[in-house]
Amino acid sequence: MSFLSILFVSLIICVFFFLCINAQEEAQNNSNNSTLFKVGVVLDLDSLVGRIGMTSLSLALSDYYSVDRNYTAKIALHVRDSNGQVIDAADSALSLLKDEEVDTIIGPQKSAQSTFVIGLGDRANVPIISFSATSPSLHPHTPYFVQATIIDSAQVGAIVDIVKYFHWSQVVIINEESDYGNGINPYLSNALHDANARVSHRTVIPPTATDDFMLQELYKMKTMQTRVFVVHISSSLASKFFPKVKEAGMMGEGYAWIVTSGLMDLLYSLDSDVIESMEGVIGVKPLIPRSKRLGSTAKRWKKKFIHDNPNFLQAEFGLYGIWAYDALWALAMAAERVQFMEQTSSLQNTSFLNSTNRFTTSISKKGPKLQEAVSDVSFQGLGGKFHLVNGQLKSSSFQILNVVGKGEREVGIWTRSERILGEIQVNNTSFSSIELKSIIFPGDTTVVPKGWEVPVSGKKLKVGVPIAAGFTEFVRVEKDPQTNVSKVSGCYIDMFDAVMAELPYAVPYEYIPFGTLDDPSSGSYDELCYQVLRFKIHFVLFLTILFVSFVYKYDAAVGDFTITSKRSNFVDFTLPFVAGGITMTLPDETDKSDPWFFLKLFRRDLWFTTMALFIFIGLVVWILEHRFNNAYRGPRAQHTGMIFYFPFMSLVFAQRERIVSNLARFVVVVWMFVVLVLNSTYTAYLSARLTVENLKPDVAYMKKGDNVGCRKGSFICDFLQEEFGFDKSRIMTYNSARDIDEALGKGSISALFSVKPYTDLFLSKYPNKYNVAGTTYPTEGFAYVFEKGSPLVADVSRAVIKLTDNGRLFEIKQQWIKEVDNEQKSKESFELAASLEDFKALYGISGGVASTCLLVFIATYLYKNRDFVQRISSSSTTFWSKARAIGKHFDQRDPKTFYSSKYREDGVNVSTSINENIRSSTVVPISTMDFNDANGGTSPNSEHTAAPNLQTGSTDHIEIVIEA
Repeated sequence: MSFLSILFVSLIICVFFFLCINAQEEAQNNSNNSTLFKVGVVLDLDSLVGRIGMTSLSLALSDYYSVDRNYTAKIALHVRDSNGQVIDAADSALSLLKDEEVDTIIGPQKSAQSTFVIGLGDRANVPIISFSATSPSLHPHTPYFVQATIIDSAQVGAIVDIVKYFHWSQVVIINEESDYGNGINPYLSNALHDANARVSHRTVIPPTATDDFMLQELYKMKTMQTRVFVVHISSSLASKFFPKVKEAGMMGEGYAWIVTSGLMDLLYSLDSDVIESMEGVIGVKPLIPRSKRLGSTAKRWKKKFIHDNPNFLQAEFGLYGIWAYDALWALAMAAERVQFMEQTSSLQNTSFLNSTNRFTTSISKKGPKLQEAVSDVSFQGLGGKFHLVNGQLKSSSFQILNVVGKGEREVGIWTRSERILGEIQVNNTSFSSIELKSIIFPGDTTVVPKGWEVPVSGKKLKVGVPIAAGFTEFVRVEKDPQTNVSKVSGCYIDMFDAVMAELPYAVPYEYIPFGTLDDPSSGSYDELCYQVLRFKIHFVLFLTILFVSFVYKYDAAVGDFTITSKRSNFVDFTLPFVAGGITMTLPDETDKSDPWFFLKLFRRDLWFTTMALFIFIGLVVWILEHRFNNAYRGPRAQHTGMIFYFPFMSLVFAQRERIVSNLARFVVVVWMFVVLVLNSTYTAYLSARLTVENLKPDVAYMKKGDNVGCRKGSFICDFLQEEFGFDKSRIMTYNSARDIDEALGKGSISALFSVKPYTDLFLSKYPNKYNVAGTTYPTEGFAYVFEKGSPLVADVSRAVIKLTDNGRLFEIKQQWIKEVDNEQKSKESFELAASLEDFKALYGISGGVASTCLLVFIATYLYKNRDFVQRISSSSTTFWSKARAIGKHFDQRDPKTFYSSKYREDGVNVSTSINENIRSSTVVPISTMDFNDANGGTSPNSEHTAAPNLQTGSTDHIEIVIEA
């Protein structure tokens, strides 16, 4: 090497040492000029998470100040060990606040330790920043607590979507009995409920649970139907729990297990035999985006962790390490902002230090500004974008993981914009569909568990069947006399067999009759539904716990069960397999071949009353018009004809005779209104009788005293009382169709109320005797009954829909029951006639007006002819002679109206015509006639020269012949 080369290398070395010295002096000057921020750290230093956190905090601190050499704020860590105890964590935090006067505290590690520490920080105005306490219930109404972690409730959406993706309808929640384990429960339960997935059971396991306790709980869950379990426990408890799950035989085919992020992140830390027992488990974990910075930091972190913790060789820079790293980085940035904004004095208010209260601490002046600065910090950290929302780290996407072999593999990614449910619509927002990769389920199978199984304690489903007497086409229970075994058959039994055969899996079941064959009416349908309900009662007597279990007798019930709100409170119904609706059945009294049907539109009492009123009105009008109107005079036969002619012709408004009397006009006006109403009513009834859509009665048609019938044990008995207002004493119940037919035939009941399937069956037995009338009152149809929360309900309902669509259920019905066209029968004529009750007010008014006018006319007649009436009444003749004399007098035309009416009808002036005729006459022969004498008798051969009184049709008359 030449001299010049040696000189050049020496010069470079001198420059390098000069720069290092300057940098060291500059860093020392910055350190001397920077503001010190004391940061307390409370962690369980003997735990894996605590050691991971400490390594991340120290690495983040050195990385931050190596990047930013111009810092003006310096963070100093003061570490305390909480020893995994709540009291030690609180004591450590109190020591940091009082002795070290820290500006902020990172920790504590567990959710259970955080509650008391949060209260201390709130009192001292010191921010409490946790990177590992994930319980959502920890966030109180204080700004001084910051969860720099993804809280547990953020993963609920991913878990629920997994349940929906595989169409599981029920889950069992297993959580640790701690603040960490209980915090997720309300969020998970509500989310599952919103997704129509039921939490059938919840099991709480203490952190110190023994093996016997865990096995006891597992065997209890094994006897249940649900086979989907969501587990939210710590890694330490999981290391004991999952081996017991495998020991209990619950990690095999047909089971599904989902674990939360806290366990999945520390899965690597579990023993190999524990991981092996978790084969097939599905887990969720927040997604950490990969980057070069994360990779290089993870390598340096690994070296540092091994250096600091030589006994913990198995550790990864997982979620807690990344969150701790980003939390300290955010705190350092916040401290720099506080120092830049204002040189804050490190002195604190010590006015409370002399207080006797042990928990009284000084109040920090830096704390509020530091808390505000931390909340506003936003940067791209190792775990993604670091951004706090209401004191909590904003949730990110989640990985869907599957435990396979000795590790985990990713099968999908869940985000709020891309769900794993296929194409769905939520609040008018479309979500893209993401299909999960093939998942290995427990039992080393890719077959998706259906989510439930028949319990181990029950070999077959016990299906209760009601013993229905009289309507055996639906359900028939017969006992074999030789084997004494009950045989169940019927239309609805065949339908249920077809539905169960349509399920994608085999479900063994057996029929068990409900009631006794000796008394078919024993046991109501409600009682059978109650026996599907499971009861458990616990009695505590002194120190002894007595457990009394009323084991349910049936798992399901099949038959003609109508869905009602009362029953749905105790059991679950499938979708209806037969349509419902309450109908009213009445005897068919219509005789379509009767040629006199038009007379039956009015009832007999109405016809007789109408005829009587017709005659009465005709008689009244004749009396009122006889003395004044030529149209109502003439021979006796003409009088009788006019009495019947006028009222009947008024039906079609065809009468041509003029009415001259005001009283008669008044009677006719009222009568015309009656005729109009009567004519319109008859026309309406006749139209309804002759058209296709006829008048049909409804419940109002039933008279107040009529009895009605329904089937014994049916819910219709209560329906008639509550909805229609029938008295209980008027509701008759029957067991068989024959009894109902006999009751309707004898008139014991006026109508039968039944559900539409029963109506169809009854009419098929008696097709020509009865028909459906009135309105069909909507109700739910017949459905299958299962115990509350049974997972079979959804699958059976889908099978019912499928068999209904392809017509299979209809074919089964046709095999048992003859189809009756009830719509056509309801359109047939029903004998509904108008009664006198409908017209009594109108007829009363018309008759009253006519009678009043008649009385007024008679009174006026008697008053004007009082002298004549008095002479007749005072004579010594017989009563009939007096009556005949008055009749003859009434029969005479009224003299005052003769000429005016006569010549007014001919259109000639009365006085002028008479005078001209008299002057032109030369001979006026007067015929001799009988005249009434003063005493009312007759005087033959008398001559009168008085004014002529021409009486047409009278036996006493004078003829005046005027000859020109």
